[in-house]
Amino acid sequence: MKNIVLLFICLFSIGSCLCQNTDKPNIVLVFMDNFGWGEPGFNGGGITRGTETPRMDRLAREGLRLTNFNVEVQCTPSRSALLTGRYAIRSGNATVPVGKGVYGLVQWEVTMAEMLSDAGYATGMFGKWHLGRTEGRFPTDQGFDTWYGVPNSTDESVYYGLQGFEDSGVDETYVMEATRGQTPKKVRPYRLDYRPLIDRDLTDKAMDFMDENARSDKPFFIYLPYTATHFPTMPHPDFEGKTGNGPWADLLLQIDNYLGELLDKLSELGISDNTIFIFTADNGPESLDYNTTSLTVETGPQGSTGPWRGTLFTGYEGGLRVPFVIRWPGKIKGNTSSDEIVHAMDLFPTIAKITGGTIPMDRIIDGMDMSDFFLGNKTKSGREGFIVYMGNEIFGVKWRNWKLHFKEQETWDGVLRNYTMPRVYDLYSDPQERVNVLFPNTWVPKAALEQLTEHVTSLKEFPPIKAGQLDPYSPK
Repeated sequence: MKNIVLLFICLFSIGSCLCQNTDKPNIVLVFMDNFGWGEPGFNGGGITRGTETPRMDRLAREGLRLTNFNVEVQCTPSRSALLTGRYAIRSGNATVPVGKGVYGLVQWEVTMAEMLSDAGYATGMFGKWHLGRTEGRFPTDQGFDTWYGVPNSTDESVYYGLQGFEDSGVDETYVMEATRGQTPKKVRPYRLDYRPLIDRDLTDKAMDFMDENARSDKPFFIYLPYTATHFPTMPHPDFEGKTGNGPWADLLLQIDNYLGELLDKLSELGISDNTIFIFTADNGPESLDYNTTSLTVETGPQGSTGPWRGTLFTGYEGGLRVPFVIRWPGKIKGNTSSDEIVHAMDLFPTIAKITGGTIPMDRIIDGMDMSDFFLGNKTKSGREGFIVYMGNEIFGVKWRNWKLHFKEQETWDGVLRNYTMPRVYDLYSDPQERVNVLFPNTWVPKAALEQLTEHVTSLKEFPPIKAGQLDPYSPK
């Protein structure tokens, strides 16, 4: 009789998680676009940026907050590193693509979605891809069962109507939808009329995917790379003017609300405890002067990097460090924080370890398994540093609390400065990276450069894939 009752509950109870396989946790990965370290309340932003962020802050209280989570300093490289566990230089995606040529991940690369799909997960992506826009290079070619979003970057939403665009021969960007094994369909043009609306639809589709998979034996992986806060930063009409503090604050409020909806949906379905929820971003904020554009959009201060210097397209901490929270109730201790170094490419092997996924052994995986660190079995992440790339060039090396700069660039289009001797910064005493302390700290390069030597050696042994490489590809 007891078994019959349990079966009845499983079949008919709304929001019950009894039917879902609890051996493997669901994963929701929210990936913001050009979202600075200092935006959320839990990093000192929130109300100081024009609006409270109660759901972000609650998420941080319920999970592990990392203050030293690092990414690449451009959109495409960060997404490549995140999904492959490899420096973007290895995959041929070290820069944001310019022009009409082929770019993106070759089929030989194994993505987080492919790894999780092979491990028995339903995989859905809703948002910005930026890792290919031609046949064989879409998300559903790289392990995702379903995708709704845009292939490239959000700035393309401004193209239509600009002088000279219609007769330029450049294809207009479309919002696309795809199912694995099928050719992606164009849903609608991606223009300014849809720019404020798209993240609403991405949120709804992500929650529909939760609904669809929550009561099955199959765990799910949701990759939700929002288009916010990438230029043009236009809030949804439901949030426009809500804060009274301008469009940026309105957009921050919108993000907080959508995040809350996702978390509430997990609770409604009864699967919060069996879901790893990650909130982070691809790089630091933009440094565009909107007064030089032809758009009527926000002209005030843009994203906040907190105490750090720099924006995207620079090697400074403001471009590298982004907000990060991971929550897994009952597994990851809540209301904790750490300044240990972690990189976006570490998530691939970490999630593989937790889910029983397989890491490819025929290539260099630069990411490190952080599962013991996240689960509280270790107090140290095990990562002492990483190589700082800006595009195809090595700008510096980060090691513990020290930063070495071989090259510096203040802004995305600023003057590039090359140094004959590396500049050395102590990030604890000098988060703005302004005071060169190479002398008397010449011991720092001796310690920090060991990882650079290893990295350069590995590039010779396993040559990077060339940018624009066509499929089929296999290493020589």
